[in-house]
Amino acid sequence: MKAAFYTEHGSYENIKIGILPDPQINDNEVLVRVKAFSLNHLDVWVMEGKYPAEIPMPHVFGSDASGIVEKVGKCVKHIKPGDKVIVYPGISCGVCERCLSGQDNLCSQYFLLGVLNNGVSAEYVKVPGINLFKIPDDLSFEEAASIGITYTTMWHSLVTRSNIKAGDTVLIHGGGSGVGTAGIQIAKMFGATVITTVGDDWKVEKARQIGADYIINYKNLNFVDAVKQITEGKMCDIVIDHIGKETFQSSIDCAKRGGSVVTFGATTGGEATVVLRKIFGKNLRIHGVYMGTKGEVARYLKFFPNPLKPVIDSVFELDNVQEAYKKLLSRQFFGKIVVRI
Repeated sequence: MKAAFYTEHGSYENIKIGILPDPQINDNEVLVRVKAFSLNHLDVWVMEGKYPAEIPMPHVFGSDASGIVEKVGKCVKHIKPGDKVIVYPGISCGVCERCLSGQDNLCSQYFLLGVLNNGVSAEYVKVPGINLFKIPDDLSFEEAASIGITYTTMWHSLVTRSNIKAGDTVLIHGGGSGVGTAGIQIAKMFGATVITTVGDDWKVEKARQIGADYIINYKNLNFVDAVKQITEGKMCDIVIDHIGKETFQSSIDCAKRGGSVVTFGATTGGEATVVLRKIFGKNLRIHGVYMGTKGEVARYLKFFPNPLKPVIDSVFELDNVQEAYKKLLSRQFFGKIVVRI
């Protein structure tokens, strides 16, 4: 099969295009002909050797994909060859107490496709049959490939952990990112008022078009002061922070008494200094989130393509995958960056 891969850790410039053996499936697995995959910052962290585990080489990377079922193991009954599918990237043991109770993202063996095994940056990928969902009607392969990590993480953060409800005020950092665009849509679906941050003026109107009520360019304004003004000092019921070191204490400042602060990313660094009295003094709930469950995927897919629909920034061909990652790191994008195979 044709694949994008690397043989040593480093930058995206180490990515090669070549031929690797086709994956071989067992009775519980499915071979998917990948049509498109989307980029995540996780790919870069693994690529650069920042993930705290040994990564097999040569490494086919990437976690989120869509495609067409090529072959199914004999124990897989819910899909068949020719079906158009979304790959849910969370891999768990399937037999422990947490997996059996629908909390598969809490399994002690949980990991994401494309991290400890080969991922989706190739013509074919093998995955457990239970990790495949049929693509909702009226979604392209590019849109379907943009759902997995972003919508699962945001649904788990806003709905499952923070119990979002109509009338809540939600601050979502990075409104132009994949998770940011997903979060804005989900929060608006539940009737929340959405405040989001962006780093460029050209992203302001795009964020407004997908539902954000208030958009703050954090390079021009102190976002804590802006939130205070927008909410007339009441602050936010839920704050979603995937930025990390540079914003986390300020995110705590933006939460109202009894509010929730969710963290699931650390693009600016993973070691944040916080003032503890601002956590216990405001009775805050701090939620650490790593993905979500397959059950949540089954639940939220019912809302595609309306009111939920992935925002696609740009589409690259596999031979130009280095340029796709260059754009990801530039931050000059809005929505998801997708590679078509």
